[in-house]
Amino acid sequence: MAYDLVIKNGTIVDGTGAAGYRGDVAVTDDKIVAIGAVGEVEGTAKQTVDADGQLVTPGFVDIHTHLDAQISWDPIASSSCWHGVTSAVMGNCGVTFAPCKPEDREYLTRLMESVEDIPAKCINEGMQWKWESYGEYLGALDDLPKGINVGGLVGHCALRLYAMGEEALENTPASVEQIDAMHDAVSEAMAGGALGFSTSRTPLHFTPDGDAVPGTYATAQELKGICAALGEHGRGVVEAATAITADTAEETKANIESEIAWMTDISRDTGRPITFGLAQNRQVPEGYGWTLEKVAEAGKGGAKINPQSTARGIGVLFGFQNRTPFDRAPAWRALRGMSLPEKLAKLRNSEYRASMVEQALADMPPMEFEDLFLMSHDAPRYDLDPSQSLTVQATQLNMSVPDAFIELSIRDNGLALFNFPFLNPEMTAVERMLHDPNVVLGLGDSGAHCGQIMDASLPTYFLTYWVKERRAFSIENAIHKLTGEPAALYDMKGRGILAPGAFADINVIDFDKLHLRGPEFVHDFPAGAGRYIQKSEGYRQMFVNGQLFMENGEHAGALAGKVLRSN
Repeated sequence: MAYDLVIKNGTIVDGTGAAGYRGDVAVTDDKIVAIGAVGEVEGTAKQTVDADGQLVTPGFVDIHTHLDAQISWDPIASSSCWHGVTSAVMGNCGVTFAPCKPEDREYLTRLMESVEDIPAKCINEGMQWKWESYGEYLGALDDLPKGINVGGLVGHCALRLYAMGEEALENTPASVEQIDAMHDAVSEAMAGGALGFSTSRTPLHFTPDGDAVPGTYATAQELKGICAALGEHGRGVVEAATAITADTAEETKANIESEIAWMTDISRDTGRPITFGLAQNRQVPEGYGWTLEKVAEAGKGGAKINPQSTARGIGVLFGFQNRTPFDRAPAWRALRGMSLPEKLAKLRNSEYRASMVEQALADMPPMEFEDLFLMSHDAPRYDLDPSQSLTVQATQLNMSVPDAFIELSIRDNGLALFNFPFLNPEMTAVERMLHDPNVVLGLGDSGAHCGQIMDASLPTYFLTYWVKERRAFSIENAIHKLTGEPAALYDMKGRGILAPGAFADINVIDFDKLHLRGPEFVHDFPAGAGRYIQKSEGYRQMFVNGQLFMENGEHAGALAGKVLRSN
């Protein structure tokens, strides 16, 4: 037998959770055609990869990204490409670019900037609008060169604006006719291959004018009318940014009841799964546990609800690479826009440094600095060690907090970053969520929060911390959570597993050398805009649809990604 590619002698972890074994994988065109123990796959190959001592896994599936704009100008989909991701779901949290009438393009651009911190100037320069309906949008995605596979959810914000016009912005209840129009637009999207529907109900998402985004206060009737289209097509996932978060225990419990109630009804009525972002918050730290209990109850009643959470705290990054907590002080704010060497020269000037400290102490930001953690740029920690808090570091240095921030930054040549985990502040809570049978991995937010957060490294952190360091998961279980489990949730047939007939999305990983680097702030977006990226080491090869996509962290040339369609 002649193959295009054989990966031999690797430890095959097939994405199902089954025990790994030493074996070979054979590929022809974009499919796996044979797999078995060493010696069982016979034949020749145009390309042979010796994976002795390496893991051979399915490509990772990231179900929560906002690559909607970035994929237009960045075909390798960084930072996802540096963390084993070969398939990604876009259009989360109700914020998408389709369906969209031409006159609404500017509004959706500004909305994406407001909610997801993707600069509008990048979208305007880097993205071409060639669609109105969602089906046409997927057709435009087909035409883009892509290193990874991408699919999308049709978002409530765009949907409401498309069906209701400016009335959608008022967040008043939709009429029966308007609900029917939204239903029909979603039905068209599903016919075109949308992976489902997403909505934002959180009060934390705002329009550029400071109002709640369209759909935030949608009635249960509206949500049921829209989601009925998924049931009629018999496919698709409902994804939500929920209204569960609140400042008091009473409000949180009431919100959990009402949010899980509409999800339960819709899941039962349509037969479709529902997923939503779940994280521990500081105001009511036990609220996530109450949510898990309600989800389990709903499951016993026939609903399929899968909260998604991440593998660590969700944190805002501060440092002289971009922003600091003290930037409202003039001497600090003046550094914005300078190159890093120019900033370091200022920091090393004793007179200027003294003025920075004096101004910061005179107008301290409302932040608890024991919750701001130092991160090394070459070996970042996210386990919230109290000894790494800025408060403790300042005490050890016998300096004020602002002065210690400067000192620690100078010692790391300006590359030091400080992480403020505003969600998931306790790793014990993260661990409980990761082990909950209903929770799936998500919330990496690749493509979003460009100058604030860098969580797209979720897969690598999960493997290096929870598997390699903590040994909280077996490698087989962990790979299943990164591949087969999310692919099954979104019914991505032939993705997330290694088996004959499956698509040849394959990672070859040097697990012993798998290492996460620190975030970096770079200016590589259209119009010179900046963003955080994060790289890793240990991903020896990544194949997408049978083609070598990445090798040792560098793009190998192929752009064989496809649009993932539900049909």
